[in-house]
Amino acid sequence: MTQNQNKPLSVVLAGGGSAGHVSPLLAIAAAVLDRVPEAAITAIGTKDGLETTLVPAAGHKLVLIDRIPLPRRPSADLLKLPSRMRRAVADAKGILLDAKADALVGVGGYVCTPMYLAAKSLGVPIVIHEANTKAGLANKVGARYSHHVGTAFAATKIRNARLVGMPMRRAVATLDRAAARAGARERLGLEAERPTLIVTGGSLGALRLNKAVAGAVAALAAAGIQTLHITGKGKTVEGPGGQPLAGPLYRQVEYVDAMEDVYAAADLLLCRSGAGTVSEVAAVGLPAVFVPLPVGNGEQARNAAELVAADAALLVPDASLDSAWIEQNLVPLCQDAPRLARMGAAAADHGIRDAAESMAEMVLEAGSK
Repeated sequence: MTQNQNKPLSVVLAGGGSAGHVSPLLAIAAAVLDRVPEAAITAIGTKDGLETTLVPAAGHKLVLIDRIPLPRRPSADLLKLPSRMRRAVADAKGILLDAKADALVGVGGYVCTPMYLAAKSLGVPIVIHEANTKAGLANKVGARYSHHVGTAFAATKIRNARLVGMPMRRAVATLDRAAARAGARERLGLEAERPTLIVTGGSLGALRLNKAVAGAVAALAAAGIQTLHITGKGKTVEGPGGQPLAGPLYRQVEYVDAMEDVYAAADLLLCRSGAGTVSEVAAVGLPAVFVPLPVGNGEQARNAAELVAADAALLVPDASLDSAWIEQNLVPLCQDAPRLARMGAAAADHGIRDAAESMAEMVLEAGSK
């Protein structure tokens, strides 16, 4: 399909469910619009994903299609898959035709497989971004039909892969931690000069991290370390009497919208190792202690492996993280400014800040053919 020069570039972006899919999708859309302000952007998702709020909030059109999981073992869902997929591909063709799409961008997830198959059938060029070290099944399918495949990690095995990094919001990609530190700490209610640990388990929180930090609050404060504990939406860490846990140099909040402030304010981040988090801390040069989610196929541990090997981060298994581990390991690390500086520099050496721009260039190249 060749772009009609008499109409604006039309780009359809597919993916959703988690922030790990939606965030890079929105970053790619923003980078495309930076280059082609008149481009038409259409996002494809499902009714159950975060895209239902995040995509409209970014000002983009959102079209919903049915979620088509790909069963990995015999089941009733597997028997229904062919008919479900045929309907989904037909719907996907209609979306691409209505949008007069010049390119389809897929970032993984259940919506992508029918979109890739529809695009192949219609001759719409496909551009793919794979965020994880172990490529997802949908993106593996799409990569059969595309020469424009970007990955967040060098270790990712997928056809036609090109390392581009993780597309991220401009506020993170352009962050100068040192310059932004004072303002970020003030906005987050933190003291300006103290060693600062920030803990986050992601938007939904992480029970293991919450419990471990709650038990170490006194030890952290005794060492002069201030802690900002981001507990997760709807989650409050309770202290004696069922009241929210409080203490000297300790503050808990459920959520912080501007993660760039978190990255600027922290001397050290204690967090899960989702692909987005790993990529962002590397891009901004922030030392981290990763606690991989102990479910799935072990992808979170693989995501962190490169930074851990470079002494830019530590990794502790979920089952090993408790208040004693924090007292024995995190407290001395937070007090070791030279080591933190070395870790931050090593992280920055592995960080990629221009992934969204690289993906946008792929989109323009594919869409112009």
